[in-house]
Amino acid sequence: MVWIKYAYSVGDEKWGRWFQRAVRLPTEHLEVELAFPAELDPTVWDTETSMTAEAAPLRTAPLRRDQDGVRVFSWSTSTPALHARYRLEWRFRARPERDTSQGEFR
Repeated sequence: MVWIKYAYSVGDEKWGRWFQRAVRLPTEHLEVELAFPAELDPTVWDTETSMTAEAAPLRTAPLRRDQDGVRVFSWSTSTPALHARYRLEWRFRARPERDTSQGEFR
């Protein structure tokens, strides 16, 4: 058995509003954790796609906890299907979003 665990931080000037993980090798457990400043009032939603199915909400929604000014969303699954793609998306309700097509805030 092999465990692969990694973490990284990315500023919002270099990151979009989603994170996606594709399962390309047989996997026993997959866990994702997203941490945002609570003051931004983040909200997170999720989808799962595969080679044979359209995007659908995950069977279990991410869990939310607040901890020292940080809002943490965590999600995990056991024995994910090979070639499945898990996508978590977010937005910050306390900050206007940039309309990328017009270069304006809305």
